[in-house]
Amino acid sequence: MGFINDVDGTPIAQGCTYYAYCLMGNHFHLLIREREETIDQTLKRIADAYAYYFNRKYKRSGHLFKERFRSEPVDDMEYFTTLLCYIHQNPVKAGIVDNVADYAYSSWAEYSGEVYSQARICHVEAVLRRIPFEVLQELVCTPLPENLHVMDIEDEITRHRLSDEQVKELIKIYSHCANATEFQRLERSRQAEFIHIFRKQGASWRQLERLTGLSRGFLTRL
Repeated sequence: MGFINDVDGTPIAQGCTYYAYCLMGNHFHLLIREREETIDQTLKRIADAYAYYFNRKYKRSGHLFKERFRSEPVDDMEYFTTLLCYIHQNPVKAGIVDNVADYAYSSWAEYSGEVYSQARICHVEAVLRRIPFEVLQELVCTPLPENLHVMDIEDEITRHRLSDEQVKELIKIYSHCANATEFQRLERSRQAEFIHIFRKQGASWRQLERLTGLSRGFLTRL
């Protein structure tokens, strides 16, 4: 594990565990695990440190980030892997580079071994103990489906928020399943058909995860 600098340039130990990052032109992605700090504290520290560096470098003052960060929990290894791929594929999807390895501002170089171990920010060893590098490389370099949804960010203007009871009723009406166990027994193609309907009706990923008993990683790949 490496270290990052405080706003005054002093190296400080990480208050969380980093697994992946990607810096884009107007936003960034992080895959992290809370430790001594909450996610709010971690993001504030990162934003403050970068704003301090940026303002000093370009002789400016004031805020640098205008919107609050968005986050969601990662509850299983399948979804963790999906997010790891999604984060590293961002520059390719945006048309900035042709290959994941060509982008200089993501954590992929830490996984591929191009970054000296003592200079790494991400805890790549923890991931590679679970997923061999050759397997991970193939996953990261294989484009994710275009219709894949990896963040439970609801558009409150266009999407009507349903209650859990309303989602339960949708599940019963469309799938004729009385509970999560029955829904899990359906063929995968039927599950995918119903999940698509529930999403269009306004069900969130978190609700579907709770009420069907299916993991986020499984749901988002249907």
